[in-house]
Amino acid sequence: MNYLAHLYLAGDNMGLRIGNFIADHIRGKEIQNYEGDVLKGVLLHRNIDAFTDAHPLVDVGVRRLHGRFHKYAPVITDIFYDHFLAKNWANYHTQPLKDFSAQVYKDMQANAVLLPEKAQNMLVYMQKYDWLHSYAEIDGIHKALSGMAKRAKFESNMEFASEALTQNYEQYEYEFSVFFGDLQNFVKTEIARQNQAEA
Repeated sequence: MNYLAHLYLAGDNMGLRIGNFIADHIRGKEIQNYEGDVLKGVLLHRNIDAFTDAHPLVDVGVRRLHGRFHKYAPVITDIFYDHFLAKNWANYHTQPLKDFSAQVYKDMQANAVLLPEKAQNMLVYMQKYDWLHSYAEIDGIHKALSGMAKRAKFESNMEFASEALTQNYEQYEYEFSVFFGDLQNFVKTEIARQNQAEA
């Protein structure tokens, strides 16, 4: 899953939200620098990714993209799913997406000392271009994927991925809606497990 989904799934717990936000920027022993809810958030992020990678409906969408985008297909699918979460945000959250996004940026800035340098640098661009809110529109997805294509080490064709989304839009939206319901249930169970282990 991509940033919006991870932040949403962390709920209102600030530590879990920070951990989910920074998890991709933490390597190896760096995880020892974190504790409490932030550490639980990092671990939750990784478990969410593992659940996502193993889900059969996600695999269907990834395989649909693999012929053209190869190893970048899972990354593109994650972005597609953030689009559907953003587009249908009112079905999942009572706070408007614009307000949620602004609150995330504010909270991450307030806790910048906990963010790895790469996460801090990324936050500047995320806020400047309001990535989280922009995902609701296909043009926002196109811009995000085009930006990732420029940063990719190998030819990715990600700048063309929004075309694949529009060509198979209904299929991806259906797959997301079923998968995301399963993921929400998994996260509830996982957070309960974390809390029980801590008790």
